[in-house]
Amino acid sequence: MLNNSKFPEFSKIDAKHVSKAIDKIIQSNKLVIKDIEKNSTKANWNNFVEPLEKIDEKLSRVWSQISHINSVMNSESLRKEYNKNLIKITNYYSELAQNLKIFKGYQHLKDKEFDVGLNAIQKKIVNDELKGFELGGIGLPKNKRESFKLIKSNLSKLSSQFEENILDSINDFFLHTESKIEVEGIPKDVLNKARMLAKENNKKGWLFTLDFPSYIPLMQYAKNRKLREDMYRAYATKASELSNKKLDNGPCINEILLLKQKLASLLSYENYAEMSLVTKMANSSDEVVKFLNKLAKKAKPHAKKDMKDLNEIAKKFKIDSIEAWDIAYLSEIIKEKKFNFSDLEIKNYFPKPKVLNGLFKLVNKIYGVKILKKNTDVWHKDVEFYEIYDNNNQSIGHFYLDLYARKNKRGGAWMDDARARFKFDDIQSTPIAFLTCNFSGPSKGKPAYFTHDEVITLFHEFGHGLHHLLTEIDNYSVSGIKNVEWDAVELPSQFMENFCWEWSVIKDMTEHVDTKKTMPKSLFNKMIAAKNFQSGMQTLRQVEFALFDILLHSSKYDPKSKNFLDLLEKVRDDVAVVRPPKWNRFPHSFSHIFAGGYAAGYYSYKWAEVLSADVYSLFEEKGVFSRTIGNKFRNEVLAKGGSRTALKSFVAFRGREPKIDALLIHSGLKS
Repeated sequence: MLNNSKFPEFSKIDAKHVSKAIDKIIQSNKLVIKDIEKNSTKANWNNFVEPLEKIDEKLSRVWSQISHINSVMNSESLRKEYNKNLIKITNYYSELAQNLKIFKGYQHLKDKEFDVGLNAIQKKIVNDELKGFELGGIGLPKNKRESFKLIKSNLSKLSSQFEENILDSINDFFLHTESKIEVEGIPKDVLNKARMLAKENNKKGWLFTLDFPSYIPLMQYAKNRKLREDMYRAYATKASELSNKKLDNGPCINEILLLKQKLASLLSYENYAEMSLVTKMANSSDEVVKFLNKLAKKAKPHAKKDMKDLNEIAKKFKIDSIEAWDIAYLSEIIKEKKFNFSDLEIKNYFPKPKVLNGLFKLVNKIYGVKILKKNTDVWHKDVEFYEIYDNNNQSIGHFYLDLYARKNKRGGAWMDDARARFKFDDIQSTPIAFLTCNFSGPSKGKPAYFTHDEVITLFHEFGHGLHHLLTEIDNYSVSGIKNVEWDAVELPSQFMENFCWEWSVIKDMTEHVDTKKTMPKSLFNKMIAAKNFQSGMQTLRQVEFALFDILLHSSKYDPKSKNFLDLLEKVRDDVAVVRPPKWNRFPHSFSHIFAGGYAAGYYSYKWAEVLSADVYSLFEEKGVFSRTIGNKFRNEVLAKGGSRTALKSFVAFRGREPKIDALLIHSGLKS
């Protein structure tokens, strides 16, 4: 972990070495900080900011490796060491955020910015740091600063516990059946893997899990209603008092909300949402709520029509009352009937090699960059490693690709920073990214085949990756995704999703599992016709989550009440057309806001979708594959990272502030 090799040596990472490595770096960093403190009254960029960036980079790089392995190859020993050192890391940064001498150094730089010759990027870094000090409790009296640090430490513990409870809850559950009747309708590839899993556990028949490649197709295609209900119940109650009480996230949620309110109160904010929005594009929780309600108003008529269609098809299956476990199944039937194709038919055309080649070809076409597979040390045999080159054939970054679900791997999909771009002492470092998904893997000598939704997910995460990899900023603190406002960070990712609906892109990444033929244009046209199928319901679902989040962290909710489920029901009263059962425990696995940094920020997905749709509309106007527009987006948005505000970057690209019209059109919600 502490060696100077070009790339991380994952095979050498051992849980027993973690504490030693982290202790050594923190100890070394603290000695450096003591020296830097001496320069606080005469601070300049070279004697103050850059040395601080250097030590931060070293600690962040090593910790990112440990944190990543804990997420993708979780073990009891590593988990123990991770949690122990997470507290050390949290305390280290809390202490730094409350270091008065370091704060005064940054304040000196701000006051003397002309004298010390700061450029525009350096000025933003200084302002960002000062804002961080404010949010870190620098202005508090000593006794309150200690309380602040303790709260931050406890929040780190609780967030980690929250995520672990979900992972353990998923790992604990298996649904076993030997009945052929019960599994009728489930796709063959899913059944094959369920049978293999059963054999591995010395059982006959099939074993199903709550991992997405197992759960999703079962809910979509299983004809047996009881089987769907059993799976849904397990999924909807995971990490709650209704499953394994030892893994119940309810107490975690209550404690997290109380502590976040205490943090906000210590800093004289009325609520946590107010505190959270200081570093975002949105100005207030009221503005966020207004934005979400506007979307809900546009989507609700469409969602009601979606529900009407579901109720009509339900009658044909003698389902008097639609339950949550019926929706995916009935929706698939409606889609097949209405558009004359199925998601299974589509999946047969998306083998992993072709999808990756198509993605890389697209990126080359738009941005002029080339991506080649390379060999290096990885954490699992399925992981791949790639290098990205600019149009002068110069290496500009690398990324790891970990696509498949497996036991002891955190669910979902994400991009993480393995190493940032920076330049210290004339030494140029290029960025490295972790790109992680949870798709179904290859089987029986065939490559993995993806659903179209999985292709969209891959493009989404790759958009995050490009934001990190195509940065041209050498200042560590604002390169890539660093210090980009949270409600703008989804812009590059959601922008990439649009290309999954372009024929010339799809054509290049398809090859039928049996015939090896490209997807016919007629099938693609059907897919396009179904693009906005149930868009109303899907939009309301995201609005529901976002409203619940922002209200939960605003003055509309009292954390002492511990009735967050009641708040969710009130939100559903206002916006939902689909009502899950009362025993649904969705908040207990809402990792985004309780463990993932999206607290009072989940609205970012819809907020950034406005930005991304508006960006893509210029591509549509000038040519979807226009290198000119691609370079403009790269230069004005991706390359700039956090070196200026997201709004400035957007306006520099689009020539104006964002409009919602493109999103409404793309979503089929324009009235």
